[in-house]
Amino acid sequence: MGYIEKRGQNSYRLVVNAGFDTDGSRIRRTKTVKCKNQTEAKIELAKFVTEIEAGEYITPEKMTFAAFIIEWKAKYASKQLEASTYETYKTLLENQILPKFGHKRMDQINTMQILNFLESLSQEGMRSDGKPGTLSSATIQFYHRVLKNIFSRAVDWKVIKENPVANIKKPKVDSKRAKVYTEEQVGMLMSYIANEDPKWKMIITLAISTGMRRGEILAIEWNHVDLEKRKIHIQQSLTYTKEKGYTFKEPKTKNSIRTISLSPIVTEQLRQYKLYKNKQKLRLGDKWKGNERNLLFSTWDGQPMYPSSISSWWRKRLKMYGLPQITFHELRHTSATLLINEGVHMKTISARLGHSKIGITMDLYGHALESADEAAANKFDHLFQQKKQENI
Repeated sequence: MGYIEKRGQNSYRLVVNAGFDTDGSRIRRTKTVKCKNQTEAKIELAKFVTEIEAGEYITPEKMTFAAFIIEWKAKYASKQLEASTYETYKTLLENQILPKFGHKRMDQINTMQILNFLESLSQEGMRSDGKPGTLSSATIQFYHRVLKNIFSRAVDWKVIKENPVANIKKPKVDSKRAKVYTEEQVGMLMSYIANEDPKWKMIITLAISTGMRRGEILAIEWNHVDLEKRKIHIQQSLTYTKEKGYTFKEPKTKNSIRTISLSPIVTEQLRQYKLYKNKQKLRLGDKWKGNERNLLFSTWDGQPMYPSSISSWWRKRLKMYGLPQITFHELRHTSATLLINEGVHMKTISARLGHSKIGITMDLYGHALESADEAAANKFDHLFQQKKQENI
């Protein structure tokens, strides 16, 4: 009933005979797929035949955007995208994209329609959480990214001939300077958390002293910590999604796999925290479920923490402390800014943060570097003033 044609490297065309039309001409259904070898292509052909026989196959020229999204999720997104990225894509699809384009045929969606859609996202009332205000420029850029990805796959799979998003420039993101704490505010924060649960005290201490990302902090295992050499080895990151649950994965770039030095005080705090953690483990006995990974930070019974639980705890505590509201991630920016103000070389800061290039660090913290440079220049006033007084 069907056969396979080799098209190119890892590309196969599936052909299925689907009977005859009213004029007696043979009806053929075709589909181009990416497969590693002939065996995989035969499996795809069997699926294709089943779809046609069951009446589930929709010819590309009649496929709606909503129908294509089902294919895109199954054949690409769920397999190729990171779990957290896939979840974000699905949220944006459900919030705005599917209600707008779901009913339209893929070949009838054009560049102007997408341009108008992206433009409409910057208007009031487009937030899905019901809060006043508009979507951020970063969110609008993400919508562009999702649409470009979807229509790129549609071109690859011969559903449409051209990508209607290809010639739309990526929307600009309004750069906002991250909010950070001053040295004095960090001192106040540390005095407030001194009486908190040891787990939370240690999480905040590491966030400020190392600049680690939230997912990196939650993925640290005790075998990644060398208390004798005062080092933490960052080897993985923790994410959580509804579909896949907890996922331990390598950090986002190869530079994110790094070793961070610890100060003597932080090392001693970690040493005391380890004793506390071991006592907690012994006290729970068989109820302890964290033996597989032996995480520094876990739930009461040793299992991974929800990453969002840190952010929730952090927001509540800031209200309690009366400190300015900054995000937990901005403790990372605070860490970098404090080091800049202490005159630490930008290359060292970039390595501690796990940036792929020093240019990223310069772009993010150029304003802080400029302030530190001005402060350095002002130090000469003291010398000049002293010389002037000697000449009087």
